[in-house]
Amino acid sequence: MAGTFELFVDADAYFRFRLRAPDGAVLVVSKAFADKPEAVAGISAVREYAGMGLISDLCPAETTASPGARRPRAASTPATGVDRRVHDNDLRIRARALRRPAHGPGAIGVAPSR
Repeated sequence: MAGTFELFVDADAYFRFRLRAPDGAVLVVSKAFADKPEAVAGISAVREYAGMGLISDLCPAETTASPGARRPRAASTPATGVDRRVHDNDLRIRARALRRPAHGPGAIGVAPSR
C-alpha cells in the first residue's frame, strides 16, 4: 500500500501537506503555502521528484554506530577530504538513462521497424 498525502490548514492559517506511511506514521510535513493550489503543486512536485530521488551520502566514511553512544559531529567535509556528493548534471544523465525504454523503437541497439 502506498503512503497518503493529507492537505490541511495549520495553526497560522497556511496550507500544508503531510505524507503518512501505510502504518499511519508521519514521514514528511511540508513548508507553509499561501494558497491551496500552491500546496497541491507541492504534492505534485514531491511525487515527481521522489520517484527518481537519488541518495546523496554525506555521512563520514566511518559508519559504525552503537545505539546510545554519542558521536562527535562530523565536519562539513569528511576526514578523508573526499567530497562524495554527486553533481546534478550526473543525476540528470542517470535519470534519463532510467527513463530510456529497455526495448522497442527507442531502446539503444534496436533498429526501428520499417
